[in-house]
Amino acid sequence: MPSHSATRPVLVLVGPPGAGKTTVGRLLASKLGVDFHDTDEAVEQTAGTTIPELFRTRGEAHFRALEHRVVTTELAGHTGVLALGGGAVMDPATRAALRDHMVVFLDVDTRQAVRRVGRSGNRPLLAGDPTAKFDALMRERRAVYEAVATTVCVTTDRRPAEVAAQILQALAARGDAPARIHVGGPAGYDVVVGRDLDAEVAAMVGPDATRVLVLHPGALTDRAESLRAALEGDGRTAIRHTIPDAEQAKTLDVVAECWDLLGTERFGREDVVVALGGGATTDVAGFVAASWLRGVRLVNVPTTLLAMVDAAVGGKTGINTAAGKNLVGAFHPPAGVVCDLTTLATLPADDLRAGLAEVIKAGFIADPQILRLVEADGGAGARTPGSAVLRELVERAVAVKARVVSEDLREQGLREILNYGHTFAHAIERTEGYRWRHGDAVAVGMVFAAELAHATGILDAAGVQRHRELLTMVGLPVRYEGGTWSELLEAMTHDKKVRGNALRFVLLEDIGRPTVLRAPEPAHLEQAYARVRASA
Repeated sequence: MPSHSATRPVLVLVGPPGAGKTTVGRLLASKLGVDFHDTDEAVEQTAGTTIPELFRTRGEAHFRALEHRVVTTELAGHTGVLALGGGAVMDPATRAALRDHMVVFLDVDTRQAVRRVGRSGNRPLLAGDPTAKFDALMRERRAVYEAVATTVCVTTDRRPAEVAAQILQALAARGDAPARIHVGGPAGYDVVVGRDLDAEVAAMVGPDATRVLVLHPGALTDRAESLRAALEGDGRTAIRHTIPDAEQAKTLDVVAECWDLLGTERFGREDVVVALGGGATTDVAGFVAASWLRGVRLVNVPTTLLAMVDAAVGGKTGINTAAGKNLVGAFHPPAGVVCDLTTLATLPADDLRAGLAEVIKAGFIADPQILRLVEADGGAGARTPGSAVLRELVERAVAVKARVVSEDLREQGLREILNYGHTFAHAIERTEGYRWRHGDAVAVGMVFAAELAHATGILDAAGVQRHRELLTMVGLPVRYEGGTWSELLEAMTHDKKVRGNALRFVLLEDIGRPTVLRAPEPAHLEQAYARVRASA
């Protein structure tokens, strides 16, 4: 994490027009007792005219050159809070100057950004059709904002004071203190990432609960007992219940046992279910919490990398049936998620490796900086449980998922991109009787998706090769020789993403540019399968 110097900004705010950089920046400066500077205001002072007039009379190129000089000066000399103009980060020299600063990306959805500034007349790049122009700007800039940021904060439908409080927590979180990533929506919550976080679990359980059920697999009995005792020490009745490990837990019989226990112990609407374990545990515990009394409070405490960056965040819960995986479930956001990185030190190397598939997926669909972090040292930092690299990868992957699910809780649109690689992956899992690790299947599924995108002409050969190289770098599989094509194709037809009997695949047009392909040509599917079998 960056360190602060007395001759540089305390923090730098970046983001698109309408994200709230000026409003939040002034509030932060007031709370920190420092000055606030806005580089757009400094450009206008230097030019002696407004930015719209500067665009009109001198053009964008002149404005950008002046903007870069102003930003460089402010980064070198301002000691308070600094807000950059929306496009400032597109200059490579500006991005280089931002290295080692605390940079906060304020993210906002199109609807709210346009409502705030789109029709004000003071934004030359949004003139005409503000909605279309904003969407185009974000397609161009989002990956850059995420790459320069040390913290991402969503401002959509949130009060400036709430946003400022999250940023102040992130500022305090530099070093060994936990980081907090907010997931928006009707019932927003925080994902806490750090070490030795048992106190965070108790805080998320909240003061109103009198009973807590801790669900866990047998391998985590000691940890579950320690957590149960700590909750009892706070004056609650805490019960722990062991459920099967992995996919064996995700059955209606296991759920029914939990319902019976909740009934016997007289759990009410104010009480809480805590999920301690991997993705299967959070899936089944979430469904138990969602269905008991039509919904009780849930706290997820994921103990695997896969669960931290995927299953525990987003509110999806589910169990399996004979017809397929996760076909029964509910959307039930947790009250909070606690990602205690100390648990990764005891995670088997194969499970850590499998979890990296979901991390790398987040890089391919939304945050290319994740890919660069993995590549920088040949994957060594990503595979090391206590490394600063792995911590940043977790935080970035969680931030990607937080942004997506904040905008699309119930998978009506944007959230579908999180299924990158999953259609073929689920087919592998079903064909193999769920004996494959989910992350291993997703890794092969991403290669299949890349090959399919290449076969249809939307992704170049270099993009496909980068998939293979990155996944191989961390020890993930990139080929699959089991089953037959007919078996896999049949399994894919049972995927939840099938619409009107037509297969749908999330594919990439480029790194960070996902799209959805409906009803691909059978020849293209078979070509992708042949390449995955050969992995050539």
